[in-house]
Amino acid sequence: MAGITILPRYVIGGRGYLAPSDRINIALIGAGSQGIGDMKGLLQEPDTQIVAIADPSRETKPRGERRSAGRTGALRVIEEMYEAERPGEKPKPSAQYSDFRQMFDKEKGIDAVLVATPDHTHAIAVMAAIRAGKHVFCEKPLCHKISEVRKITEAAREAKIATQMGNQGHSGEGIRLTCEWIWDGAIGSVREVHGWAKSSYYRAPGTRPVETPPVPEGLDWDLWIGPAVYRPYHPFYHPGVWRFWHEFGTGVLGDFACHHLDPAFWALKLVHPTSVQARRDTPGKDSFPKASIVTFEFPERGTMPPVKLHWYDGGLMPERPAELEKGREFPGDGHGILFIGDKGKIVCPGWGGTPRIIPETAMREYRRPPRSLPRSKGHQRDWLDACKGGPMPSANFEAVSPMVESILMGVIAVITGQRLEWDGPGMRCTNYPPANDWVTPIYRSGWTL
Repeated sequence: MAGITILPRYVIGGRGYLAPSDRINIALIGAGSQGIGDMKGLLQEPDTQIVAIADPSRETKPRGERRSAGRTGALRVIEEMYEAERPGEKPKPSAQYSDFRQMFDKEKGIDAVLVATPDHTHAIAVMAAIRAGKHVFCEKPLCHKISEVRKITEAAREAKIATQMGNQGHSGEGIRLTCEWIWDGAIGSVREVHGWAKSSYYRAPGTRPVETPPVPEGLDWDLWIGPAVYRPYHPFYHPGVWRFWHEFGTGVLGDFACHHLDPAFWALKLVHPTSVQARRDTPGKDSFPKASIVTFEFPERGTMPPVKLHWYDGGLMPERPAELEKGREFPGDGHGILFIGDKGKIVCPGWGGTPRIIPETAMREYRRPPRSLPRSKGHQRDWLDACKGGPMPSANFEAVSPMVESILMGVIAVITGQRLEWDGPGMRCTNYPPANDWVTPIYRSGWTL
């Protein structure tokens, strides 16, 4: 008797179904430099097309970028990409919207959505896409508040859509090797981890500017503010400096830890910290500090012992390990992660880079285990294949949500300056009630999940 295979509904023609031969109609929400960069990666795949672009800015010039962004900038990139990648083929006209909510009301041919807005708008844009039955790729740190992570993860699970977060190193070879080596016992049991990013967003005054310059032509400032408490426009918020402000961003920790700490969460199977504490340079009232050190404490997980996970940013670094040979620098140009086991140490560059056991003599003596994790076809390719009924990508919302919730808990520790004891399943701080004000957002009138 032939076996019976039960397939997910979307594979056999249900909500969000796409045949393998179909082109995927993608909408871009957030046409800043990151959104345009992600869009360029998608357009390198032959089965994609951008059918709609939503951004409050018609055209803007991100700080430090040579070219313009916004809706006009994105359209220009699409034309250039077709000329370079698809000669002789003209791009399908992309509809333009200031407000992504109007886009969902009017555009019925969208299959999937790329969300790359500022952090404070992520969850609302993602939830709108989920409710519309669209597959979603969202940039890190996925959400601005912990409760938003929980809600969109549950909604995506119920909708049975393909999801992926933009921590691109998660699909690389390096993070898989790190997991396989640690699971093989290459350095014994790991009880301490250090991750770091040299970056700092200390570029603006610590309190809100009082000047009220005119809003640039082509920018719908009210839409850019979105669900946050309204404040007058100032270039210290947009373009590009929004990550520095509590109301809009999550600081260096929220920006880089989803990349650099990713190997620790995957390899050590970390879920909820029991406590988080931050040491920080003096922050502004409304802004993140120039530098900080954040320590997460995680309990036992099965046979794995408790772990202390330390994060450094703003140029701060962990102590140089004695096993690192003289003249040899930490890898990663100021971005990386160090695992300390009871039998050795592993150091990796940031973004899930290639691991090395230190010292190099120990690396040469180590006999690598067989591969045990599936390899990726590419971060965006895996998501596109999932949109067509393939396996869920490895950085799907369900898989990354424990890491994102933990990192956002660290953000709260940086903001409050308190040692926080954390009830992860209950999603609340148990020793300092004011911290819970940062767990769930209060949206401005007219905005909701």
